[in-house]
Amino acid sequence: MLSLPLLPLGIFLFYLLCLYELLAALPSQLQPHVSRPEDSSFLHDMFRERSLHSLIKVTPLSDELQGQSSNGEIKELLALLSRPHVKSLLSVHDTVAQQNYDPELPPLPEDLDDDEDSVKIIRLVKNKEPLGATIRQDDHTGAILIARIMRGGAADRSGLIHVGDELKEEIIRILAQSQGAITFKLVPGAKEEAPIKEPKVFMKALFDYSPMEDKAIPCKEAGLGFKKGAILHIVSQDDATWWQAKDEEEAHPRAGLIPSKQFQERRFALRQPVATLPSTFRSSTRRSSFGFRRSFRLSRRDKKTNKSMYECKKSELYDTADVPTYEEVAQYRRHSGARHRLVVLVGPTGVGMNALKRKLLISDPQHFSVTIPHTSRPKKNQETDGVEYHFIAKHLFETDIQHNKFIEYGEFKGNYYGTSMDSIRSVMAKSKVCLIDIQPHSIKHLRTSEFKPFVVFIKPPSVERLRETRKHAKFISGKDDKASGRTFTEEDFQEMVQVAQQMETQYGHLFEKVIVNDDLSAAFSELRQALKRIENEVHWVPISWTHS
Repeated sequence: MLSLPLLPLGIFLFYLLCLYELLAALPSQLQPHVSRPEDSSFLHDMFRERSLHSLIKVTPLSDELQGQSSNGEIKELLALLSRPHVKSLLSVHDTVAQQNYDPELPPLPEDLDDDEDSVKIIRLVKNKEPLGATIRQDDHTGAILIARIMRGGAADRSGLIHVGDELKEEIIRILAQSQGAITFKLVPGAKEEAPIKEPKVFMKALFDYSPMEDKAIPCKEAGLGFKKGAILHIVSQDDATWWQAKDEEEAHPRAGLIPSKQFQERRFALRQPVATLPSTFRSSTRRSSFGFRRSFRLSRRDKKTNKSMYECKKSELYDTADVPTYEEVAQYRRHSGARHRLVVLVGPTGVGMNALKRKLLISDPQHFSVTIPHTSRPKKNQETDGVEYHFIAKHLFETDIQHNKFIEYGEFKGNYYGTSMDSIRSVMAKSKVCLIDIQPHSIKHLRTSEFKPFVVFIKPPSVERLRETRKHAKFISGKDDKASGRTFTEEDFQEMVQVAQQMETQYGHLFEKVIVNDDLSAAFSELRQALKRIENEVHWVPISWTHS
């Protein structure tokens, strides 16, 4: 390949640009010095002369420079212009610049009725995308009317078609034309709506949606599919049943139909309630030797003799009345000096949440911390109040329960154990990231602008993979602060996967991050990166959290 010197080519292109600008500016600059109208007309015609503008083309410019070839710089410029690569480049430029790329609309049909003053003749050129409009038939007249205009679609961009317009051609034939030029008649509606500025409303989708599987949608092709967690820009809520939305992660300008919040809630309410989670969830206590909290779990034998486990508002079913559809969100970035978001880990027993918390604490003990739980049991000789536990009397514990001061609490062998709201505030006040693990139905009580919880679901791999990775691991059931461990059983693996599936089904709309703990090191790295992002980058949170 021929290598061209960069400096002469840059100088040459600069000369061409200057010449263009000079030709464009000369008429206005000379105008104040022209007194007679005929002189002004002469100058105007001269500067519009094509022969003058052709001076900047390669061949005429080369001919003009031939007579001055004694100059060294001109010789270099002539040599550059004579190279075939430069000639081809500029020739292509001239050819492309002279082309007209505007779409050519077909001529109007000869059989148009000129007396139809109220009829609009619409001519559109569209590609393979849909027209971007849905239609309906008037129940009384049978007329075919425009029902809605999809924001960003061909019809919307044209500005010629409005809701309520009546189509005067055979509608099936028009819609069958998937691309190219389309000409058709419209009877304008009684009132044409003024252009509406798109509202800046963003919703986080809390469910999966496929328009192709929705029997209720008026036009499947006009629908917008999405997955749980998608951020949707709601551009129209005019229709109480079908909103128009764009996916923020997609570059496509056309909006699509999605079920409205109210409509989707009604549909969800008609479905069967989700199966309740089994009573294998756990509560929490603390082991002082490592300075981190471990889960307080009841074995199957324990569950026969202990009625109470950790509770939240008295019942695991407290949360099941929620109908996950959409949640309005806004962008958020933590400002320097602001409190960190609370980090909440959720997962089934044995999945490894405590191991991940331990690794976080070891990796940066000045940055991460955990809460100190409360208990009503007597303090032991080697224990210090406020270190292993906050030790309080049983009647005070019960009073705090009545005042909803605990996120979770439970009773074991006649003693209460619990995690209080104030214990979280105490960690956050020290400008540290507070780490807790709780039952999933407790999440909703922390979803406030004060805590801004970042909920991470720690998910087990398949049963087959659990057999391989947990072969020599210990299953910690735990009673009080005495650790007890045993090897995992096949029943443990089956139960872990089953509970995880039920958690994700019932509470998955509250999870902001899902990490499969197949390998502890890889899971820790993924968790650490996610926490760095929420501390330093812009992300989406419920809009109410940004108003505090």
